Amino acid sequence: MSTIERTATVSRKTSETDVQVTLNLDGTGKGTISTGIGFFDHMLDHVSKHGLFDLEITAQGDLHVDFHHTVEDIGLTLGEAFKRSVGNKQGLRRYGFAQVPMDEALASVTLDFSGRPMLVFSNPLDHRSAGDFSLDLVPVFLQGLADQAGMTLHATVHTAENPHHAAEAIFKALGRALRAAVEIDPRVEGIPSTKGVL
Repeated sequence: MSTIERTATVSRKTSETDVQVTLNLDGTGKGTISTGIGFFDHMLDHVSKHGLFDLEITAQGDLHVDFHHTVEDIGLTLGEAFKRSVGNKQGLRRYGFAQVPMDEALASVTLDFSGRPMLVFSNPLDHRSAGDFSLDLVPVFLQGLADQAGMTLHATVHTAENPHHAAEAIFKALGRALRAAVEIDPRVEGIPSTKGVL
């Protein structure tokens, strides 16, 4: 494990939202999440628990309009926290992959801290909702995360019948893929790229 603290605290305040994120990459999976969106809190807690990240997120947003602005800005703020926490990416494993079943649902997340933001997302249950949380908001969050973290991110729901299970499989896989990607590999010297820069 790195002897350097890999932590970040990031705030984002707009006329629509007020978001604060504190992230410790080398934590124990302790999540303190309060976004005003119960289902989303539950999903973000999976990222913390399965990624072994200590993660604090507080958000106030224009939920009377809809959830979109809050979900998007949390993705952007958390992405910035990851970008700051990994620093210059020296010794980073860089790539992460996880495939997670949740009963009948199966999802995979593959990512690369490449410095090239991209999201490729596939979910057969888009336009469905888990309670009052539309699954169309999942790629909104992931896009913000990928954009600010400088991450290539592929997320796929391979099979699902229950929207809650589909979302849960994605967020658990996301936590585990992030955990793998941000680990320090003792065999890696310098930046894990033939270019020497990420």
